[in-house]
Amino acid sequence: MTGKWLRWIPAVAVPAVIAGGVLVGSLPASAGDPLPAKTPQQVLLMIAQHQEKSLSGTLEQSSEIGLPQLPKAGPGAGSPDTAWLELLTGPHTARVYLDGPENARVQVMDRMAERNAIKHGNELWFYNSKDNTAAHAQLPAGTAEHHRTGPGTMRTPAELADTLLAKLDETTDVKVGPDVRVAGRPAYNLVLTPKSTVTLMGSIAISVDGESGLPLGVELKARGQSEPAFRVAFTNLSLETPDASVFEFSPPPGATVKEIPVPEHTSEGPMARPDKAHEPKGATRPAVTGTGWESVIELPAGALAAPATPAGPPSPDRGLSGGSSSGAAALLEQAATPVPGGRLVSTALVNVLILDDGRVFAGAVPLERLQSAAKG
Repeated sequence: MTGKWLRWIPAVAVPAVIAGGVLVGSLPASAGDPLPAKTPQQVLLMIAQHQEKSLSGTLEQSSEIGLPQLPKAGPGAGSPDTAWLELLTGPHTARVYLDGPENARVQVMDRMAERNAIKHGNELWFYNSKDNTAAHAQLPAGTAEHHRTGPGTMRTPAELADTLLAKLDETTDVKVGPDVRVAGRPAYNLVLTPKSTVTLMGSIAISVDGESGLPLGVELKARGQSEPAFRVAFTNLSLETPDASVFEFSPPPGATVKEIPVPEHTSEGPMARPDKAHEPKGATRPAVTGTGWESVIELPAGALAAPATPAGPPSPDRGLSGGSSSGAAALLEQAATPVPGGRLVSTALVNVLILDDGRVFAGAVPLERLQSAAKG
């Protein structure tokens, strides 16, 4: 987890600040002996250097971002392509298993069904028991060491922390709040607060295991809100190696199996960015205006009908894209409300403006900023 944010660590070398009460209310209260005091720089280094390659545990995720209730019928409703949208509403539970760079499994436990993302050696499987469908890819030898989860599955606190810390720069205040306990383990409470008064993002809390440096939980709060808009955290965790059988998978009888085309090998690896397996050559990359937490991305007309990024909570550079296709686009259109020149999908953390000409503008900013970006 040594991303670009690691280069910023020296700028955070300040005395530890105890942010009384900030982003702690919804995390478990600490108990027992306090952890040794650390500066933000030291906690960031712990995250960057953690070596936990094997673990198993249960993740609980809750989302109160204000996304309107998605239609149960109509284009795209109930489609596997829209599973990532479902993960942005209500509570969800998942079991996570990791064993080195070769083996990873995430089981999202839906009501009366489950979704699985499994990496076993060079084999990559996605399975949905709801409709007995599976997708399979044969990864190239030497695939990079990543455990990114696929469309329709939850991301781990470590993955989310890496994504959020990638935005760490001089536009963000970083502090260490009071210790917390997550999954029964004492943890440091790293608090990121955007300096901008415009962004919808109020603050972010990353609970960091006091012994290993492994991120155990992530909370996102919208500006002016006292309760988290999005939270994912371990409720139990073992750092022992899972049984090898956990990573073995064969499609059940009668399952519909789709082969996923795999692009030429890159340093990121298909497990890190499954969307790249579908990205056409010469595809237009999103344009970005603004900086830091006030940045706005622009997607060209028709982009919502094309594959996007893996599932996860909305962030300023990702908007509400999370995986998928025209089914997701149809649901977003139904969830949008009319505004001058287009339609708006509004949430506590991210706004998405879909213009009448098909262009899409998204960011953790108010509608007015999106409209300004649209005018150029």
